[in-house]
Amino acid sequence: MTKFSTVIAAFLLSATSAAAMAAEVPATIDAKNCKAEYPKASLINEEQGDVKMAFLVGADGNVVDSKLEKSSGFKNLDKAAMKALSACKFKPGTKDGAVAQTWAKVDYSWKL
Repeated sequence: MTKFSTVIAAFLLSATSAAAMAAEVPATIDAKNCKAEYPKASLINEEQGDVKMAFLVGADGNVVDSKLEKSSGFKNLDKAAMKALSACKFKPGTKDGAVAQTWAKVDYSWKL
């Protein structure tokens, strides 16, 4: 291997390592301080289930967008979880070590 090809190989290796370290850290939510109110109709009908959601969280910690990834099987529970958690404050995520807009996945369980 020539000296030139050794330098190129070292450069490519360091670029790959830098790309691996430039990871995205998703936003997080403090679930203890952010609870949804059980919908009255769901209480009466004894509905339970798990809702899987994703929230796009801005650098300021506020929700910019949201999507339902997996339904609980009950529209009232899904809507209540999405509405309540969309209003919660998140800890913003980071990209390349700087605060940035990122997606956060949140699961919410409704249990009687």
